[in-house]
Amino acid sequence: MQTRQIDLIAFSPEHLDAADALSRQAGWPHRPEDWQMVLALSEGIVAVEDDRIVGTVLVTSYKEDCATINMVIVDEAMRGRGLGRRLMDAALRIAGNRPLRLVATAEGLPLYEKVGFRETGRVLQQQGVVGEMATPAGVEPANASDVAAIADLDRRAFGADRSDLIASIEAVGEFAVIRRDGRVCGFSALRAFGRGEVIGPVVAANLNDAKALIAHFIARRPGQFLRIDTTADTGLGPWLAEQGLAHVGDAIVMTTSVNERAADATATSFALANQAFG
Repeated sequence: MQTRQIDLIAFSPEHLDAADALSRQAGWPHRPEDWQMVLALSEGIVAVEDDRIVGTVLVTSYKEDCATINMVIVDEAMRGRGLGRRLMDAALRIAGNRPLRLVATAEGLPLYEKVGFRETGRVLQQQGVVGEMATPAGVEPANASDVAAIADLDRRAFGADRSDLIASIEAVGEFAVIRRDGRVCGFSALRAFGRGEVIGPVVAANLNDAKALIAHFIARRPGQFLRIDTTADTGLGPWLAEQGLAHVGDAIVMTTSVNERAADATATSFALANQAFG
């Protein structure tokens, strides 16, 4: 049987339709608009066989602080032929010397371990149609002048400068904030994604603030499909389930280095990998 050549080329907007088809084949919920958002913030590679896109990978760099590897997809007919490894090798070249992060499925775990990643935690995907709840006190919609403070809080919680991402969320979604003594001390975000909308990132000084920031958006979306990705150590899981956001699956957080988080913040993952960001 003749082996066809597979070329790796730069990911450009003209490849978005084919990439979207691959994510639908994989059962992912991403819309074309979700792909557009992550591509605008990233560099990437597509694998091409006979003018057909058979694989994708995107690398989102946050200045020189770190990078995340996203949207690693191989056409189901091409799996087991080493294409995933070729895509990961290309992603590592794009990322350079930055510390790396990704969120893996169980199926992808062996590949990522081979290229130097190690497991550091678990992401809990919670989603569903939310019911009615009271609007929490002490949370208010953010305004344009809050964006710099939101980006600074996010940087301290995430451990990297994601100001470009924060600006992108502002352009398509909305933020809510908690203020104390005139200072923004916590925030949450909401934007359209997949089947409905996704809440995140969320950065808060304590669990009660995190619940209030999330509840702000739940209270505004009764009867709507929402998603949030969090971690077990936040303690939010049972409370989210009570609001209609059932735990529907886990993913594996992986990194090439340990990154310290701010001691005074709790960050709910924005899912910059294969789940909610893409």
